[in-house]
Amino acid sequence: MHSTNAQAQKPPANLRPATRKWYKSVISDFDLEGHHIKLLTLAAEAWDQSQIAREVLDKDGQTYTDRFGQPKERPEIAILNASRIAFARLIRELALDGVDSPEAPRGARTADYGRRR
Repeated sequence: MHSTNAQAQKPPANLRPATRKWYKSVISDFDLEGHHIKLLTLAAEAWDQSQIAREVLDKDGQTYTDRFGQPKERPEIAILNASRIAFARLIRELALDGVDSPEAPRGARTADYGRRR
């Protein structure tokens, strides 16, 4: 089952605005089957998780002091790393390596990745 109507594939409501825009652009540029759309959704959610973790780290720093007065790594570092890895793997699985990330515009690769419309 190919996604022939990009309008029918609305981005999940829990995505951030920039990520929703990116999701829509991928849906409109590629012919994705149902299982690919699920992977795309997971990739978009992973991206948003990484951005949330990044914002916390920017605000609160990479460490905190525990109850014994010892510096500890914030849990958001693990969330950031895991979500970045998940995003990269999902994009690779979908063969969307040349597609811009939601908030980092850059030129698309010229290699033939994915099935562009």
